[in-house]
Order: sequence, then C-alpha cells, then structure tokens
Amino acid sequence: MVKRIVNWRLAALIVLAVITVAAFMLIGANGKWAFVLPFRGVKLATMLLVAFAIAVSSVLFQTITHNRILTPAIMGFDSLYIFIQATVVFCFGLYSMGQWPAGAIFLFEVVVMTTFACLLFHWLFSGAMHSLHLMMLVGIVCGLLFRSLSSFMIRVIDPNEFLVLQDRMFASFNTVRTDLLLIATITVFVASLIGWQLRRTYDVLALGRDTAINLGVAYRKVVLQTLMLIAILVSVSTALVGPVTFFGLLVSNLAYMFMKTDRHNIIVPAAVLFAVILLVGGQTILERILGLNTAVSVVIEFVGGLMFIALVVKKVRQ
Repeated sequence: MVKRIVNWRLAALIVLAVITVAAFMLIGANGKWAFVLPFRGVKLATMLLVAFAIAVSSVLFQTITHNRILTPAIMGFDSLYIFIQATVVFCFGLYSMGQWPAGAIFLFEVVVMTTFACLLFHWLFSGAMHSLHLMMLVGIVCGLLFRSLSSFMIRVIDPNEFLVLQDRMFASFNTVRTDLLLIATITVFVASLIGWQLRRTYDVLALGRDTAINLGVAYRKVVLQTLMLIAILVSVSTALVGPVTFFGLLVSNLAYMFMKTDRHNIIVPAAVLFAVILLVGGQTILERILGLNTAVSVVIEFVGGLMFIALVVKKVRQ
C-alpha cells in the first residue's frame, strides 16, 4: 500500500513536470516554429541540467552530513565563483576577458572550484583528521574569505566592469551559452554514473556513520567519492548559470516531505522533478504570463530562504 502511494506521488510529479515543460515550450510561441522551438529548447535544456545537478548534489550532501538544513553552498562554492569572476576582471580587465573562448572560461571555473574542493577534502580526510563538521567549518571560513576578497576587488575596479560583474553574481537563464551546454551535459552525465553505482549504499549511509560501518560500508571511501561527485555537479551548475544558494535546500526538503520516504531511488528523482517544476514553471510564469524580465532564481532563492528559516526554527523548538 505504501509503495503504491509513493509510486502515485512520483507519477504525479512526472505529469506535472511534463506539463510545466510543455507550457514553457508552447505558451506564446508565435512566429516561426523552426526558430522558436530550438531557441526555447536550449534554455529548457540548461534549466533541466541545472535542476538535475542542484537537486542531486543537495540530496547527497544532506545524506553524508545527516542534516537536511545543509546544502553544498555551505562549502563556499558560491563565494569562490564570485571570487574567480572578480579576480579575472581585476587582473585582466573586462575587455581581455571577453577575448577568451567561452569554453576555456567555463573549464577554468569548473577546474578551479573542483580542485579547491578536492584539496579541502583530501586535507581534512587524510591521516587521523577526518571530520565532516570540521570540513564544513573550514568551508564556511573559506567562503567568508573569498567573499571579503571579492568585495575588496569589486570596490576598486572600474564602475562599468562592476556592472557587468554584478550580473554574474546572480544565477540567470536569460543569457544561455549554447556552446557550453554540450560539455556541461557530458560532465554531469559522467559524474552521475558514480552516484548511480552507489545508489543502494546511500540508503545505508543515511542510517549514520557507525551503523553504516557496522553494515560493511567503506565509509571514508564512499564519503570522499560522494564529495567529489557533489563538487563536480555544483561546479558545473555554478559555472553555467551562476551561484544558487537555497534552491537545493528547497527542492530536497520538498521531496522528503511529499514522498514520506528516505529511499534514495525515490527521493533523488522526486527532488529533480521538484527542481524542474519550480525552475521551469517559475520561468514560464515570469516570462510568458507576467511578461517580466526578473530572474526566476531571485524568487526561488527568496522562497528557499524562507524554507531555511522555517527549518531552523523547527529544529530549535525540537
């Protein structure tokens, strides 16, 4: 009975996601379909890729940290992305940066963010020093450092360069770089294969460190592999559209509350579907119905922030 209810709920999310995608592609599609559909299709593909990366990385991060309030943003990825952008503009200038190939900039950002995460994970999990709490604390400190350095460089650069840099501080789907979509998709697909092979292990890992070890899980190895997977997914998503802080927190907790289960083969697809519904649906409402140019990420981040506050208050009362 319970399994049937879960399946029906998952099917309802699939239907709603399909309706949302169809609405985005068809509402207001006036003119030549040969131009409209490919143009919207590229933007849709970007949103689907980002929704998948953020949802999967958030659920897995909450699994290994055993805390549904945390997201990978706590590791300072958003701050590091802004720091990279500010450093490049500060050192080379906006004009020189514009001469670089878009693919090279994308790979540079992904490699830097992933390398930072790998070095941090290797340092904190090497030898006798292996603590997720210490890792998160160091991530918060590094995030504050990157944000402070970025603020300093932003204050001294040219005002015109600041206006361009300011646009990159917020996630945006209005300007999609089609030449980066293929390489981003391949990267996310390859990284997801790692998580797919560990899908059954995560259910055991969610029971706690000691329980997982007693049940035969190579805890340290699995956690390190998962952290690498999360680093790649978050790095690709951030480099593709910009930093997103609370979106993963929102979709992962909605998935847990709606599905009423902890099984990852249900929670991960549900979180991805919620991410697609909110991201694509929000973009459809803002663009097609309200006719606004506001970035949907701003609205979703606001709702996610409210969700974060509600979860913190609920946990404090408990």
